[in-house]
Amino acid sequence: MQKPLISVIIPALNEEGYIGKVLDSLLRHGSKGVEVIVVDNGSKDRTRAIVRKYKNVRLALEPMKGTSRARNMGARLAKADLLFFLDADTTVSKGLFSIYIDAFRKDRSLAAATGPIQPLEKTSRKVAFSYFMVSRVFVPLLIAIRRPLIIGHNFCVRKKFFTMLGGFNKDYVTYEDWDLSTKLQRLGRLRYIKSALVYTSVRRTEKWGIIRYLFFTLGNMLRYGMFRKPKADYEPIR
Repeated sequence: MQKPLISVIIPALNEEGYIGKVLDSLLRHGSKGVEVIVVDNGSKDRTRAIVRKYKNVRLALEPMKGTSRARNMGARLAKADLLFFLDADTTVSKGLFSIYIDAFRKDRSLAAATGPIQPLEKTSRKVAFSYFMVSRVFVPLLIAIRRPLIIGHNFCVRKKFFTMLGGFNKDYVTYEDWDLSTKLQRLGRLRYIKSALVYTSVRRTEKWGIIRYLFFTLGNMLRYGMFRKPKADYEPIR
């Protein structure tokens, strides 16, 4: 069997409402050279049963709770030299994997890359604007000034660097992606690619409200930036 060009790793916990849509988007936009691994993190619903219907998708189990643990499990199983982390409520755009594969192939100094994130569902202008500011302004700005933040549901990285750093910090419930981004810049270049687009659910923002979500995010940024102790109280939204 030919070695895949990129391994897509999807942590999942009680995602029966979304996981099928996510896998359909992966297969619809091309699966040639793409390995897909779903790591179930102790679901009590039909998540695993839905995943098993997809013949070209590998299902792994990580009984110890935590998104970082699930992602790290998927990375250990991955066969490709490129790892792409996607959330179980996030779909991909056409040509996404070709964009990432080409970028890493052309730039051997590239350690990790990300792209824009747009709402999956219809939402308010305020929510849509907040996603625009974070994804298309804030994230590329941080990468440019070498304070990088690559958000976990659109995160592509060379496996050798990921392994070298020990993966995501398993003790972090939030900002494990920011923590890894900061470490990766010591090993190579990080890049924001405008055409590498994904669509993610806004269910948390809708449930919390934009004000609570922004206050949580800003407060957590300060906690991580000053003390490297991001918040651990981040309840699942299902």
